Amino acid sequence: MPSNKSVSDAPIVQFTNCRILRSHQLQREDLWVREGKILNPEKLFFDEKGSADIQLDCKDSIIAPGFIDVQINGGFGVDFSLATDDFKSGIDLVSQKILSHGVTSFCPTLVTSPPSVYHQVLPQISIRNGGAHGAGILGAHLEGPFISKEKKGAHPEHCLRTFEAGAFQDLLATYGSLDCVRIVTLAPEMKRSSEVIRELTKRGICVSLGHSVANLSQAEEAVQHGATFITHLFNAMLPFHHRDPGIVGLLTSDKIPAGRRVFYGMISDGIHTNPAALRIAHRAHPKGLVLVTDAIAGMGLAPGRHTLGQQVVEIDGLNTYIAGTKTLSGSVAAMDTCVRHFQEATGCSVETALEAASLHPAQLLGIEPKKGTLNYDSDADFLMLNDGLYVQATYIAGEEVWRQDALGM
Repeated sequence: MPSNKSVSDAPIVQFTNCRILRSHQLQREDLWVREGKILNPEKLFFDEKGSADIQLDCKDSIIAPGFIDVQINGGFGVDFSLATDDFKSGIDLVSQKILSHGVTSFCPTLVTSPPSVYHQVLPQISIRNGGAHGAGILGAHLEGPFISKEKKGAHPEHCLRTFEAGAFQDLLATYGSLDCVRIVTLAPEMKRSSEVIRELTKRGICVSLGHSVANLSQAEEAVQHGATFITHLFNAMLPFHHRDPGIVGLLTSDKIPAGRRVFYGMISDGIHTNPAALRIAHRAHPKGLVLVTDAIAGMGLAPGRHTLGQQVVEIDGLNTYIAGTKTLSGSVAAMDTCVRHFQEATGCSVETALEAASLHPAQLLGIEPKKGTLNYDSDADFLMLNDGLYVQATYIAGEEVWRQDALGM
């Protein structure tokens, strides 16, 4: 019979012999979990006179919050920007497979597409908790079509749109519904973008700046109207120039409203961003760095040709190009790979690398009370990692959902 019956019948699990990432430091403490939440052991001992029902020896593992990927276009042959009959089984497959990368929550991302695709796909994305079935879905990230033609990157030009005529109404007509939308990437230099940014922010949707030729003052104005994120910094924006640093200049701008932080996504795959550029960004604004995979359908698949929305892409090693060109088109790197590369490239601490994939995306989305930390009462979504930051096991709501040994490796 559980010893804490006065409060709950649920078993208490104590994870021992581990180092927990808490308050920006690895601390040699036990982790206590009950009913899918992190438990405060002092309250358990002194208020409930309770103790553990199950003890698990973590063999000196690091325990860190689960990774949160806010920009992932697909993987394992599934493309979130393709309106297929089995879209739901595709999203289920990806959410299951990314557990092995340490991802416990994500934002399925759609690249620039025709309105018909948004109208078919978005109603099939539902916000849901993670579990044995796969990582939790936090809502969709819509990257485009309200972006710059000059910086379209891998996005199809014929699908790009403006909101010059009806502002927010144009955006609503294109997407159909914003019910499950968490992030919208747009180019802030577009006419009437300020109105659109204000309307999206009012609805609790995170506005990200990207695929843009905006100068710094246009970017600052967008932030003053509510934008809080930069989509894959350095990629698909004006290069840094000392007289007008463009969107990149937001990292050190003195025109950010008081009490606000601008976050920026980085694809730390060794391809999209040179290690020196990664170091410059990190040193300029370490608290804003959010690791994203920007993974495409080819992640987890063999080299060759795959789709990215309306385009065909070619995978060659870790490089992914629009077929027949040298235009980069998303990545095939997994989140745990990005964390390791980031730590290696910047020489930052283990804690900093792990927080860039957990705490920072949670802060960006305003879900930090529940996700992204191992604070008491937060969701027990966490990873066990070795010192090389390879994921050994993934837990969601305190339940093991993936383990390395289970694959016989």
